[in-house]
Amino acid sequence: MSTLPVYRWRLAPDGLATRRQLRAAGLRPGGQDVVAQLERPRRRRGPLVAYLYLVERALPVRPMSPARRAALARANAARRRCPACRADAGYVIPASLGMCVPCHDFTEQRAA
Repeated sequence: MSTLPVYRWRLAPDGLATRRQLRAAGLRPGGQDVVAQLERPRRRRGPLVAYLYLVERALPVRPMSPARRAALARANAARRRCPACRADAGYVIPASLGMCVPCHDFTEQRAA
């Protein structure tokens, strides 16, 4: 097993990109192996590592099918539906509250 080359933050050579950079360019790794690492120094915990891929071997992102687009729309709608009042809140329900803000405020008032 060979070790991967490690580059410091912002010093990777041209032709290498992270997953996010590939996605922003409309590409995906396409099953290729990681060719290098990128390290970003952090003070308290160890360095933050990102894997780098060859841009020339990246493939275009697959187009989203109508069924997948519909499933994503249903999943996002479920994240907006309040489990307490069953109404569409118009925003993603915060996981910390577990319900829409009006329902949360109402339950806090009843508890006090």
